[in-house]
Amino acid sequence: MNLLTDIDGLSVGHATDLALGSGVTVVVFDKPAVASGSVLGGAPGGRETALLDPAMTVTEVDALVLSGGSAFGLDAAGGVQAGLRAQGRGFPVGNTFVPIVPQAILMDLLNGGNKDWGLHSPYRDIGYAAFTAAQKGAFDLGTIGAGTGATTATVKGGLGSASAMTSTGHTVAALVAVNAMGSATIGDTEHFWAAPFEQNKEFGGLGLPAQFTDHDIALRAKGLDHPTATTIGIIVTDAILTKAQAHRLSIMAQDGLARAVLPAHLPADGDTIFAAATGAKPLATPSDFMELCHLATLTMARAIARGVYEATALPHNHAQLAWRDLHL
Repeated sequence: MNLLTDIDGLSVGHATDLALGSGVTVVVFDKPAVASGSVLGGAPGGRETALLDPAMTVTEVDALVLSGGSAFGLDAAGGVQAGLRAQGRGFPVGNTFVPIVPQAILMDLLNGGNKDWGLHSPYRDIGYAAFTAAQKGAFDLGTIGAGTGATTATVKGGLGSASAMTSTGHTVAALVAVNAMGSATIGDTEHFWAAPFEQNKEFGGLGLPAQFTDHDIALRAKGLDHPTATTIGIIVTDAILTKAQAHRLSIMAQDGLARAVLPAHLPADGDTIFAAATGAKPLATPSDFMELCHLATLTMARAIARGVYEATALPHNHAQLAWRDLHL
């Protein structure tokens, strides 16, 4: 399917509020998955991200959450945690269980949606709705879930996904909400920075421009005075990994972000990528892990381009136009 759900042992759920101009995406693992992550943007927002450090005690997570709403959106993990608790899942502490649900958020508060939600933010309920919607199989991309309110420097951002298989049969797949301060497209053209890695015309099959100009590589960044950025994503494999290996996989996926967005990891970006391993298949040799890392880079780059390619504009006055509005 060329989606995160090509990996067995997980489900993906979205909750989308077009009036709010925001949403939540949840990855729920059938059983706890070894996980880590990395933060390379200068202005991140997250929950339970410190425990993902390889030196920390807890090695596995029950779910991962991507959400809009900036810091308000951090309530979404509480909704997911409530759903998991009702199922009796979580890290055992005495006679109780604490669901482990790391989360990253993106800034979408200035995209034209109605953010006048009153005293409490709606994100706990949106997070719970995304959790209850989680399922295996195909899911939509673009302006959905955590990608609902996403924007970039040039065109509407969105939710993207892609997958690949190593020569030894291990699957690696990415899921990403593209809300970059930079641009996923080259200059003012229809071409994507991720073009060299495209598979089966998954984002138009346009290739690269015939030549690059200084105009193409000039700084394009949204909200320089009022930053509204952050690309957040998840890379997952069915291999058996240690927590340290999962951490390295997340860094390799960050390389994919840097190949698909120019510039990436700015001081006002919060670029965060989680990595998880479902542990279905062992790695036979060190080279197996090397290939997995390589594909993590390429898969994340492809997923980012797909998220922008599949996005549609929000139904609000002065909403940012989508790539499809300009090039189809």
